[in-house]
Amino acid sequence: MEQVTEIDHPVVKRYLSILRDKNTETAPFRRAMGTIGTILAAEALTDLPLQEYEVETPIQTATGYKPAAEVFVIPILRAGLSLVDGIISFMPDAKVGHIGVYRDEETHEPVNYYHNFPGGLKGAYTLVVDPMLATGGSGSHAIKFLKENGADNIRFVSLISAPEGIKRLREDHPDVPIITAAIDERLNENAFIVPGLGDAGDRYFGTL
Repeated sequence: MEQVTEIDHPVVKRYLSILRDKNTETAPFRRAMGTIGTILAAEALTDLPLQEYEVETPIQTATGYKPAAEVFVIPILRAGLSLVDGIISFMPDAKVGHIGVYRDEETHEPVNYYHNFPGGLKGAYTLVVDPMLATGGSGSHAIKFLKENGADNIRFVSLISAPEGIKRLREDHPDVPIITAAIDERLNENAFIVPGLGDAGDRYFGTL
């Protein structure tokens, strides 16, 4: 898998436009996040191993396939939850854990306040999910924590990424592929992605 994958797809571009628009209401914002979440999941799992088995069709026996590895989805709270519905609609057997990391508004460094995820991370396809890869601090922190708890096959899934965040993850975790719908220009002085879409969590949960 490519170490940094930016999805180039007309449907993604359309839904990104809806998400960026400051006038988009909560309901269409949520629908757009779900659609892109599904597309991101498909890209993140392109190399998921499969096990063959026999399927009886109404006509004859055919070869069927099922995943040969578990898939864990670990959203970084709370904004990461915005992509989960789209991901598990694509992979309904995936197990979902949570890790709570917030960014200190003054230092911009991550602070871990909660975690709850299934056992058996070793060998599983673990998707760390955060819609906005800004400084990369929270993502790097979450990945390090998951590695310490046995995860050895991690992919970082984001909606929009800043070059600064990509650089941080590549330096801290060169073994972790990044799958994103867009790579934006830069961070501003407040460490927000430009042009971005504002606060993804607030817009998704309607708490602006």
